[in-house]
Amino acid sequence: MISNSRMFFRAFFSALLNAQVLHESYASLFYKNCKAQEHKHKAGAEATAPEHGPTPWQDPAVLTGHRGCPPPAGSAVAPLCALGTLLSLLVPAQATRSPDCGGILTPSGLSYLAEVSRPYAEVVLRQDLMDLDLPLGSPKASRDQISSVQVVDLSLSLVPEAGLRLGIEVDLGITPPDAAPRLARLSILADLHIDLSPDGDLQLITSYCRPTVEVQSAEEVGSKSSSSDLDKEMNANKICLEVSKLLLLPNEQLMSLTAQFPITPRCQVQYLPLAAPVISEEGITMSLQTMFQVAGMAVPLPVSPTPFSMPELVSSSPSHLTLALSEHFYTSLFFALERAGAFNMTILSPLTTATMAQKITQVGSLYPEDLPVMLRAELRSSPRVELEEGRAALKLFLTIRVGAGSPEFQSFLNVSADVTAGLLLSVTDTRMMISAAVIEDAELSLAASDVGPVPATLLEELFLGTVREEVPVWMNAVLNEGVHLPHISTFTYTDVSVMIHKDYVLLLCNLKLQARHGEQGAMA
Repeated sequence: MISNSRMFFRAFFSALLNAQVLHESYASLFYKNCKAQEHKHKAGAEATAPEHGPTPWQDPAVLTGHRGCPPPAGSAVAPLCALGTLLSLLVPAQATRSPDCGGILTPSGLSYLAEVSRPYAEVVLRQDLMDLDLPLGSPKASRDQISSVQVVDLSLSLVPEAGLRLGIEVDLGITPPDAAPRLARLSILADLHIDLSPDGDLQLITSYCRPTVEVQSAEEVGSKSSSSDLDKEMNANKICLEVSKLLLLPNEQLMSLTAQFPITPRCQVQYLPLAAPVISEEGITMSLQTMFQVAGMAVPLPVSPTPFSMPELVSSSPSHLTLALSEHFYTSLFFALERAGAFNMTILSPLTTATMAQKITQVGSLYPEDLPVMLRAELRSSPRVELEEGRAALKLFLTIRVGAGSPEFQSFLNVSADVTAGLLLSVTDTRMMISAAVIEDAELSLAASDVGPVPATLLEELFLGTVREEVPVWMNAVLNEGVHLPHISTFTYTDVSVMIHKDYVLLLCNLKLQARHGEQGAMA
């Protein structure tokens, strides 16, 4: 009996660990309690009921006084406890969060962000500084004014395993009321890091900031002096508090990464960061999990058979951004479209009931009138995407009901169609365009018939041409708007290279600031 009990415990804990239902400490405590009960039973002692209510990790067997452990085989409550144990195994484990896509912002991409942020930072600093009256240590009651602000340099650099370093150099023109104009140099050095907020959004946080001001003397061009009064009047601390907003990536823009994007009127996609980005010499690496919604409800996606991680770049890429989309991402996309009913097709066949009756005589007896034949197709199994080197294909498993009649459609044949369509992938703006190029393979077989047996060769003669021609047309109509890629609203993608590898698709692209956002930023 003890041997059987130990075998039960071993299988029990193996199942728990595989399902990741219990934390290790809970599992350890559970095992110790069960072993204690087992020893008590061996010694002839009765198990006592727990002093407190059942803990969250105990099954209904606690109510029998055996503290969640299988009671002796001869016990009358053994069937109840066994049922409780099995039910505890059926409780769904918390959905594991694993990435299915991601991206790397390269050093060249970071340099581009700094480049387009420079005029934006100049506009913001000009608004903040040019309205100030400055004493500049002058004994006169009159106060100097900042007459010009010019950002001469703005740089962003990677600090591996830490974050980003922001450097800004600003030339200030200072005009005293009764003296020659002066020049000052405002230097801002800040350390930034990207964190994940409790709401799941990315946020740019300033961990260190040091502004300094050097004022050029009016009498001696070569001499410079630091002005604490100028620092104070310019409210340098306020500049540091909002230094991240001098970039063209404020937190409001980072939040747009997790926005929902439409695929079809009923289906939306959303990309969720799983953790804060990893900063390395290669760039800023972000892992994302894709979520799909149909009619406002989240779609439970199939579990990926293998975890996905960003592929290592063979060499430093001149592109600003590298995106990687796993095979599981594409399979999940078509799974969500299936749930949205996007592949429920109605196809008008070139056949009529009279022409079909020439091949299948019983059709004529069902339809004395000559009616157009309709094909109504729906997926009988979830679609599957296969990625190989240089090739992408979609496998569709359809049930096609062949019939006639309008508005009351009546089918007389059910045909199983396994279709493999080659996929063409490209990028327009921030959208992945997916189109079916050609049907690479199609197999038809009879599933059910009201008109007697129909050989597969006749099915192919009657319907294969229509399937090959119309299924890609339907797919392309469904995906004509494309699928939004992970992006923030300020930028679009250009110069995109699409490379299909085994199990994933790699996109090398440059960033381009959208003009309308740039104009809005300049007026902010």
